[in-house]
Amino acid sequence: MSAALDQSDAEPLLAEQPEPGILRLTLNRPRAYNALSTALMAALQAALDAARGDPAVKVVILKAAGNGFCAGHDLREVRSLQGHAALERLFKQCSRLMQSIVALPKPVIAQVHGTASAAGCQLVASCDLALAAESARFATPGVNIGLFCSTPMVALSRNVGRKRAMEMLLTGELADAARAAEIGLINRAVPDAALEQQTLALARLIASKSPLTVKTGKEAFYRQLEMPLAQAYDYAAQVMTENMLARDAQEGIDAFIEKRPPVWQGC
Repeated sequence: MSAALDQSDAEPLLAEQPEPGILRLTLNRPRAYNALSTALMAALQAALDAARGDPAVKVVILKAAGNGFCAGHDLREVRSLQGHAALERLFKQCSRLMQSIVALPKPVIAQVHGTASAAGCQLVASCDLALAAESARFATPGVNIGLFCSTPMVALSRNVGRKRAMEMLLTGELADAARAAEIGLINRAVPDAALEQQTLALARLIASKSPLTVKTGKEAFYRQLEMPLAQAYDYAAQVMTENMLARDAQEGIDAFIEKRPPVWQGC
């Protein structure tokens, strides 16, 4: 969490396409350690909403400017809010943003350096994939200031084991990148100097797949997690059947048999 309020947030979020098919969104409040102000969350929400319907975007990378990934909510802004309704709006805005990442029909990869704390850790946990610099650190330290990280808890508890999540939530202690990879909060820790290159390489690999297949798979993955086992298998069988009838699946199988690269149509 950050106690700093950056007054120079002319562009709290930067967007660029480093390669075809890849959208890179950069949290751009470096003086505030990219704390999630309402303006930054609104900008990120708008960028994700735009990416949803943009066929040129196949994968989204979420990274940050400055010395750290995200310090959580902007505590100065939080303390300035008066009353139950204002605070509820803030946390509902954040919850909607995190759910939008999960619901986006394109994979989102977190590229983490420095510290991801509180809602910043929640942001990492909400992404489909995450790579972190070996020097990166993660924490849910709300308990240290009398504010339990209840909303970060939702994403955290769905990505790491219960006891490991509770340890982070109850102690507020920092976990290094190796520990974050061990408990499943991130996919892997990489050398600091290789973070951007390896994140791009992962995004490039995913962007080379059929966008229809990736969209189908991401949606099915999250939906079946909430189902009982038998219902999940019934649902997955339906998804597999529909997927098999898609043109891209037929093209992919034909290309495999004919030993040639597939040409995806996205349908």
